[in-house]
Amino acid sequence: MLIARLIADKASLETRLDAAIAAIEGQGMRVALAQMLDAGGDVLQISLPDGDAVQLRAILDAHFAPSDMLVADHEPRTPQLFVSDMDSTMIGQECIDELADYAGIKPQIAEITERAMKGELDFESALRERVGLLAGLGEDAIDLCLAERIVPVSGASTVVATLKAHGCRTVLVTGGFHHFADPVAALIGFERVVGNRLAVDGGKLTGGLVGAITDSSVKQRVLEEERAELGEGAISLATGDGANDIPMLQAATYGIAYRAKPKARAAANGSLDRGDLTSVLKLLGIPQADWVAG
Repeated sequence: MLIARLIADKASLETRLDAAIAAIEGQGMRVALAQMLDAGGDVLQISLPDGDAVQLRAILDAHFAPSDMLVADHEPRTPQLFVSDMDSTMIGQECIDELADYAGIKPQIAEITERAMKGELDFESALRERVGLLAGLGEDAIDLCLAERIVPVSGASTVVATLKAHGCRTVLVTGGFHHFADPVAALIGFERVVGNRLAVDGGKLTGGLVGAITDSSVKQRVLEEERAELGEGAISLATGDGANDIPMLQAATYGIAYRAKPKARAAANGSLDRGDLTSVLKLLGIPQADWVAG
């Protein structure tokens, strides 16, 4: 069984749907049903008795992009665990890039960040290189950066508050830094934070890190450990945008790539390219009347 849910431009939906169904069935996959989930809603559900999920996503991408989409082997339901990346997912910025602007080296660091998130550079080496370039920057620049630059993406607080109201455990796990992640988590409503720690001495960044690195393997491990705590069969949701999120996205029941780099998007079974984060709630089938404002 395959269930695809997507949110696309309603004005051209009927025409695109006819063409998509023809393409799906042309690949030997039978469409059993295609319908809007609720009257006046904007979530289209396409049901197939069987088929290839990757191939189905590729066909839907070709006919509906840009869209918000989730493909699963069952009818999606509310998860018991939500684990999310922070930078460019729960917030609209890359914290280290914005912090680098206070040191006058944003272009240099942003280039490394972009390549790391695309999977072109080893994450740990790229992280240590960028942090090293910040040596000597005053710790007070972090507070300024938080106040002046760091903003949650639209829908972030509503997604977290709604999932928590439905009994979901929420965890923010980031390759960024606790200096940023702790206040961001408190603002949005996450219950646990996992991230890296900047080394500080005499009120200035030393250019080093304290403790082990939170990388892609740690993100995956956090999701798996949290899920195990909830018991066998627990449904998990993960969101992220970069290459270091791939193992976490793949380990989750629903891995949704948010405005993601190509490698992360291809690895996930869901993607948000059109709407804000509340599309997650729509794709999970949570009625808007049950959403909780963050």
